[in-house]
Amino acid sequence: MKETKAKIIIGSEEWCAFPDLGLPAIKARVDSGAKTSSIHAFNIRKFRKNGESWVSFEVHPLQNNRRAVIRCEKPVVDKRVVKSSSGISETRYVILTPLKIGLETWDVELTLANRDSMGYRMLLGREAMSGRMIVDPSLNFCLGKISTAKLDDYYEKRAQSRSGLRIGLLASNPDLYSNQRILEAGEERGHEMEFLDIRQCYMKLDAVEPEVHYRGGKVLDDLDAAITRIRPSITFYGCALARQFESMGVLTVNSSASISQSRDKLYALQLMLKSGISIPTTGFANSPMDTNDLIEMVGGAPLIVKLLEGTQGRGVVLAETSKAAESVINAFKALRANLLVQEFIKEADGKDLRCFVVDGKVVASIQREAAPGEFRANLHQGGSASIVKITPRERMLAIKSAKILGLSFAGVDIIRSKNGPLLLEVNSSPGLEGIEAATGKDIAGMMISSIEKKLGWKRKLSTEKY
Repeated sequence: MKETKAKIIIGSEEWCAFPDLGLPAIKARVDSGAKTSSIHAFNIRKFRKNGESWVSFEVHPLQNNRRAVIRCEKPVVDKRVVKSSSGISETRYVILTPLKIGLETWDVELTLANRDSMGYRMLLGREAMSGRMIVDPSLNFCLGKISTAKLDDYYEKRAQSRSGLRIGLLASNPDLYSNQRILEAGEERGHEMEFLDIRQCYMKLDAVEPEVHYRGGKVLDDLDAAITRIRPSITFYGCALARQFESMGVLTVNSSASISQSRDKLYALQLMLKSGISIPTTGFANSPMDTNDLIEMVGGAPLIVKLLEGTQGRGVVLAETSKAAESVINAFKALRANLLVQEFIKEADGKDLRCFVVDGKVVASIQREAAPGEFRANLHQGGSASIVKITPRERMLAIKSAKILGLSFAGVDIIRSKNGPLLLEVNSSPGLEGIEAATGKDIAGMMISSIEKKLGWKRKLSTEKY
């Protein structure tokens, strides 16, 4: 009689390893309800090798630790549409690699997905366990635990030995969530990050040796890249500084030209219309005398009045009646300011979409809803945000809008109307807090990965076997 091999008893979570990927330890959530196993992966790139499709990717093997990073490469065995726990379907690459759990090793299929927002870096599905394991969900770590000291020995020593890029963050407030996250993401990936207060930088204009100096006389001559997060009030000086870095051969993202275009709201809207992008009907004037004609130009009240220089909901007013519209416009007249008058999209019901674009791809999208009694313009100062599935038309609108302005990173605001999606605004320094909190995605890490790709920097491939 043929001897039947005893099955391994495992609990609801177990430590396992992937020798061919250079991952000596990764904690897995055991889920017999999931068909295919999945591993956390980011910076995923498909390429050709010996005539075959391969994929390179990076893994944060430890939860809540982005400093430990392992780069891997494997042939692609399949691409599958998988529905995530949030209910959104996405296409994932599938690889085949040996799994080591306990004393046993066998090949398993893994889908590659960003699991930053999930509790475990790996999910062990039933296909990998079939015929080999019995799950007792009341238990955990049946095959042993791994100490923190051992994990440090596996990963932290390699993390400390990495040498990365030198990246400056040009901004004004080092305590802002978005700036903190970008600095953190860069450091976690092994780069030297430096916060540079735009107002503390000054320039030497020279055809042969252009320079940027920082407070105390420090010469900034060794940056590989500069991330530009310029607040609207210092756009002119911030863009001049970005141009100076560009003349020194430093990669700037976003570029000075793209920021300048995006900050001129009127010019940006004119560029969009020229390229076939739909926007709400808009009027523009400088302290107009014919107030009523301006109101009728956009279809009458209700309507929105904006100061051209306003930002993040400031200088934006909803006028619900023609009389209210006249009062607001006349008040702005006293400022002798340029203003935009825009039709109010009632069917949007106080909601808009924020799409975050990185290098021509929408990497995250949320729906923002104004607080009760408010309207869309005040979403920056309150309201709620939730993950949303955008349509292909909305995705293309966001991508095309960022491309028109030449922005590598952009927050594109879209409103849904009865005639389809309409562009509201493109932000060249979009905030990360709301979209990272709602989606659980590491947007800051994606921004750093984009810089790595542009500069051709690659983390050393892990060749260690376990």
